[in-house]
Amino acid sequence: MRFSDSPELEQWRAAVRGFVDANWRRPGDVTDFDEFNELEGDEARRQRWLDKLAENGWLAPAWPKKYGGADMSVLEQFVLSQELHRAGAPVSRQMLNLVGPTIMLHGTDEQKAEHLPPMLRGEVAWCQGFSEPGSGSDLASLQTRAVRDGDDYVVNGQKIWTSGAHKADWMFILVRTDPDAPKHRGISYLLLDMKSPGVSVRPLVNLADTHIFNEVFFEDVRVPARNRIGEENRGWYVGTTTLDFERSNIARAVQARKSVDRLAGYVRDRAKGGNPVSADYRIEVAERAVETSICELLSFEVVSVQARGGVPNMEASMNKMYGSELSQRLAYTEMHVTGMAGQYRRATGLAAEHRIQAASDYMTTVPATIAAGTSEIQRNIIATRGLGLPRG
Repeated sequence: MRFSDSPELEQWRAAVRGFVDANWRRPGDVTDFDEFNELEGDEARRQRWLDKLAENGWLAPAWPKKYGGADMSVLEQFVLSQELHRAGAPVSRQMLNLVGPTIMLHGTDEQKAEHLPPMLRGEVAWCQGFSEPGSGSDLASLQTRAVRDGDDYVVNGQKIWTSGAHKADWMFILVRTDPDAPKHRGISYLLLDMKSPGVSVRPLVNLADTHIFNEVFFEDVRVPARNRIGEENRGWYVGTTTLDFERSNIARAVQARKSVDRLAGYVRDRAKGGNPVSADYRIEVAERAVETSICELLSFEVVSVQARGGVPNMEASMNKMYGSELSQRLAYTEMHVTGMAGQYRRATGLAAEHRIQAASDYMTTVPATIAAGTSEIQRNIIATRGLGLPRG
């Protein structure tokens, strides 16, 4: 992996920055999309921006043009993603980067034609039906059943921690289709219409007092067999593709860099104002800066594997585990450095000028080491698939 752009990538990066400046930035803009979404609430602006990305094929840049992509190389896609995240611009529509690539790799031509274009146009919202009350870290123990009945599967069971299910039109779901098979080999991957009779959604409010998660219940829900992705009882291996994409994203490293830069600026301005941060906390900020550089290197490792034509697995787990744990350490450091000023939901004074919301960051990063696979699961993957250590 080279650490500087080739002349071609340098030109491409400049083109992306020009596009962002012309179509996204505006005077006084905030730098993080999460803050923009909360403070501005300008959904129309977000949709206009995403539509412009879609027109260029930039919502799914590595996809073929016939499905709405741009036929980009892995490195071109990496540069695009870096620059969009750095600008704080929306990068994708909900779940597009999870279920979309999975359908692209494992779906039939008919499934691609049916589902991919509406995803890119933002006409449908998706949610992920993986975790269950008794199957989170040990996902392969899931018990939601799907029984074949003619041209349909009949689904019964429950999913939990389902992000966005209350707004979703479709769910990509793992179900058990062979209860007698070894647990990894009796699972199938289905696309389920959330408007189907028998689907009910119950909200779960998180620690930050926001409604993102849900419980979803299935009672004799009929799913056409043509909505199965991949072979029956081989859905676990399709599902791991989705998880690898979820764990490979570079947003963690970019957001960590922006958080460290804001925090360092806050420390410098405190010193200029005659109220310096303690030496211990300055060292803590420096440690987070070093760790952020490591997180960036792990992102480079993921993209280098992809550029060689490989599929990141151990590398994706390393990226996910390190990045999610770093986000928590950064939130702790924000709490230490800003003190009482960072305890408000919307920070005041100098903390607000640097857009540091320590209390909010702290609460929202609590589930970071659980979502998309716990750190313990990631360590197991690194040990067995990366280091070749024996299982359990």
